[in-house]
This record gives sequence, C-alpha cells and structure tokens, in this order.
Amino acid sequence: MIYLILSILSSMAIFVLFKLFSKFKINTLQAIVVNYATAFTCGLFFYDGIIRPEIINTDWFVVAIALGFLFIAIFNVMALTAQKNGLSAVSVASKMSVIIPILFGIYVYKESAGFIKIIGIVLALIAVYLTSIKQNDDTVLTRAIYLPLILFIGSGIIDTSVNHFAPKNNIQLFLAVIFGIAGVIGFIIIAYKSLRLNQHFKFKSIPFGIALGIVNYCSMYFLLKALRVDGFESSSIFTINNVAIVALSTLIGLLLFKEHISKANWIGIVLATAAIILISF
Repeated sequence: MIYLILSILSSMAIFVLFKLFSKFKINTLQAIVVNYATAFTCGLFFYDGIIRPEIINTDWFVVAIALGFLFIAIFNVMALTAQKNGLSAVSVASKMSVIIPILFGIYVYKESAGFIKIIGIVLALIAVYLTSIKQNDDTVLTRAIYLPLILFIGSGIIDTSVNHFAPKNNIQLFLAVIFGIAGVIGFIIIAYKSLRLNQHFKFKSIPFGIALGIVNYCSMYFLLKALRVDGFESSSIFTINNVAIVALSTLIGLLLFKEHISKANWIGIVLATAAIILISF
C-alpha cells in the first residue's frame, strides 16, 4: 500500500501546484512542457541500465510514443473543455473516466466483481461526481458536449494503456519515452506560438514546471508500482487512487486555499471514505 499512498500524495501535490499557477499567474502550457521535460529526465535518471537502440523493437515502444501524443492532445482538450464547459466539467469528465480502466480490469484481467466491491465502485463514482462539482463554476454541459466526452474517453484510454503496456522491469524508461514525446510536441507548440502569435516564454514558468514534473513522474511511477504488487487488483487500485485524490484534494482546497465546500462536496467526501473501506475489503 506504500506505493499507492505515495502516488496519492504526489497527485495531491500536483493539485497544489496548479492552484499556485493561478496565484502566481504562471503560463500553464509553458509549465506543462517544462514538466514533461523534467519527468523525461527523471525517467532516464532512475532507469537502472544502459539505453540501447534495441528498445525500438520492444512491444511497448510504439505504444509509449502514441501515449506521448495522447498526453499533450488530452491536455489541450482539457483546456478547451474548461473554456467551453467550465472547470467542473473538466474535473467530472477526467475523474469519472476511471470507470474505463476499472471495467477493463474486470472484463480483460478477469478480476473479482463481488457485490461489496461493486457497491464500493458505485459509491466511488458518485463520490467523484459530488466532490468535483463546484457551485461557483458556470458549467455548461449543453455547449460543446463532445469536448467532455473526448476528455472522458481519452483520460480513460491513457490510464488503461499505461497500466496494460508498461513493462514490469522498465517502468522508468517507458515513462521517459512517453514524457519525452509529449515534451517535444509541447516545445513545438510553444515555438509556434512564440513565432506566429508573439507569445514569449516566461522564465518564471521553469521552477514551477520542474516541481510539477517531479511530482507528476512520481504519481505515475508509484501508481504503476502499486498496480504491479501481487495480490492487488487494478480495478481496486484505480478506484481507491482516484477517489482518494478527489476527496483529499477537496479538503486541501478548504484548508490551504480557503475554498468553499458545498453540502454535496461533503457528502462526496463521506461516500469516498465508505467506498475506500468497502473496496479495501
């Protein structure tokens, strides 16, 4: 469980950093790209071995490249969804996508689906929804409805694919390739905006991007390590990880950033706790 706890803590740190982005007026795209470069560096640094050209012949290399493209694409979809549908739509669509790897684990890996576990998963999904909605956010689900749908499917595919294709002994290198490809594409986008749209790079994005890259890499790495511990099912790990992040991030928003928590949010937090207890058993 230590890997799962570390993954949850790392993901909560990501939440805090994104809040600081807004406070210090950090260019999100620029920080995200620096984050990918940092995460790529972390993957290479912690890889215990010599990188050989033969990795292009592995069964995961092409998938890792495709996931790199998908990472940056879903980030842009997330930004568009926030603009068109509101922040709550982004949170709900991205977090509810956990149902995709859950169902994949149950149907493809033939994981258990007992009554108590199913009840726990249902409670978890309700909890994710209730803790994600914000009363002061102008959410418009009828406008550009395809964007939350794309975000939902894309986020689910990323979680499922990363778990399914990550090699047990080369997790660091697998993640490095994904983050490296996403970083290259991101730098191209920044260069284009700098040359054509006269958007200059802000150097204060660098330290925030580096911090984000470290915790982002840790969240992915520790989640994959947790998923590979014998005796734990992916459907349970994904559910507990996701619902814990949403519930604890909401509480951090209250404690550190004085955010308002509605009655629905509190109900979601209680349901999240119940879901974690049920699924753990």
